[in-house]
Amino acid sequence: MEKTFCELFAGVGGFRLGLEESGWDCSFSNQYEPSTKTQHASDIYTTRFGAENHANCDITKLIKKDIPDHTLLVGGFPCQDYSVAKPLAYSEGIQGKKGVLWWEIVKIIEEKLPPFILLENVNRLLVSPANARGKDFAIILSCLEWFGYIVEWRVINAADYGYPQRRKRIFIMAYQPFKDAPVVNIGTITDGILGQAFPCNVVSDSPSYYIGTEKIGGEGMEKDFATYIHSVSEAWDKMANRISPFKDAGIFYSGVMYTATTEPIYDNRKLKQTLGDVLVEEQDVPEEFFIKDMSKWEYLKGAKKEPRTNKYTGYEYVYQEGAIAFPDSPDKPSRTIITGEGGTSPSRNKHVVLTPSGRYRRLMPIELERLNGFPDEWTNLEGMSDTKRAFIMGNALVVGLIREIGYVLAKEIKDGQYASEYATTSI
Repeated sequence: MEKTFCELFAGVGGFRLGLEESGWDCSFSNQYEPSTKTQHASDIYTTRFGAENHANCDITKLIKKDIPDHTLLVGGFPCQDYSVAKPLAYSEGIQGKKGVLWWEIVKIIEEKLPPFILLENVNRLLVSPANARGKDFAIILSCLEWFGYIVEWRVINAADYGYPQRRKRIFIMAYQPFKDAPVVNIGTITDGILGQAFPCNVVSDSPSYYIGTEKIGGEGMEKDFATYIHSVSEAWDKMANRISPFKDAGIFYSGVMYTATTEPIYDNRKLKQTLGDVLVEEQDVPEEFFIKDMSKWEYLKGAKKEPRTNKYTGYEYVYQEGAIAFPDSPDKPSRTIITGEGGTSPSRNKHVVLTPSGRYRRLMPIELERLNGFPDEWTNLEGMSDTKRAFIMGNALVVGLIREIGYVLAKEIKDGQYASEYATTSI
C-alpha cells in the first residue's frame, strides 16, 4: 500500500509537513479562503511546496472523481457553525457558511473510499450545538459509519506530549477494517492508532451504546444515506441532551460506541519544551514589538468586577472576570495561539513576555511559527504583514502531532496489517 495522502483545507501545509517528515507523499492538496481576495495561505503553500497537484479553488467546485487516488485523506476542516439538519442530496446538513463544507468531505469519501482518514478540529465539536449537545459529532461519526469505517477520536493537548504550546484539538482517525478486523472495545482507545501515537491511560469510561436507531445492516435500517443521517439527527433532537455523551477519547464501529476520559502518558521521547525555548534573543527583536504603554494591557489582563450598562437595552449589571497570567511565563508551555495574536493594539489574549532588560513585548511571527512547529520564516512572503502571519499561525496546527500519527500509520502499513482486502459500504 502506497503512503500517499490528499490534503484538504490545507492552510499553509501543517499536515503536509508532518506527514512528509514521517515518510508520506502528497498526491493532491486544496486550499481556498472564500472571504479574501488575496489567497495568502495558498500562496505560502505553493511557495514552500510548489503548485503541482494543488488546487486553489472552492472545494465545492472540485470534481471529486478527478482527485488522485490516495491512501490517507487529511484535513483541518472548518470548525464554525455546527448545526445539523437533513442533508437532502447533500444540499442541507451542518449549517453555516463554513460548516456545510463537511458534506464536501463526505462526497470525496464516497468517491474515493480511502483506507485511512485523519481530521482535526476544535474540541468544542464534541459538545455542539448548544441545544442538542454532541449532535454534530454524532452526525460525523454516523457519516463515517455508513462507509464502513472504524473511528477513533482523541482530544490532545500538544503540551502534554512535550510541545511548547497548550493547544487542545480533537483528532479523528478513521480506517477501513482489514480482513481480520480487530476487536473494537474500550481497549482500542489505548491500543489503537491514536493511542500508539499518544500513549494514555483510561481514567473513566461509559457503557457502550448505539448512536441513532440501528447499526448499519440492522433490520429496518434505512438504506438511503440522507434518510439515515436525518434519522440520527432526529433521534438526537428527541434526546435533547444537556450534556454531551462524548468524552475526550473514544472508538466507534458498526453503530456501537465506547468513550472515556483519559490521562496522557509522556515517555520522555523528547524534553518538554516551553515558551522560553522558542523566544529569540532580545537584541534581535524589532522595536515595534516592544510595548510602550502598559496601562491598557494591565487593565485587560487583570481581574475585574465593575458595573456596566447594555447600550441597547439600558440594563445595568456587574461584569466580572478573573486575571490571566501576565506576563506569560517562559518556563511553561504557552497558552493557545489565537488568530488575533498580531498587531500593536492591547489585548487580553495576546501573549506578552518580559525581556531580560525588563521590557515587555509581544511575540514575533517567527516565535509563533516555532510554537506550532513550523520552520522559521515559513509564512514570511513579500507583502505579508506581521498581523496576517500571526493570523495564519492562529489557524494552524502543531506539526509534530501529525508527524507522530504519520509514523504510526507508516509502521502499520509496513507491517502489512492493513495491506489485505478491506470491506466498504457504499451509498
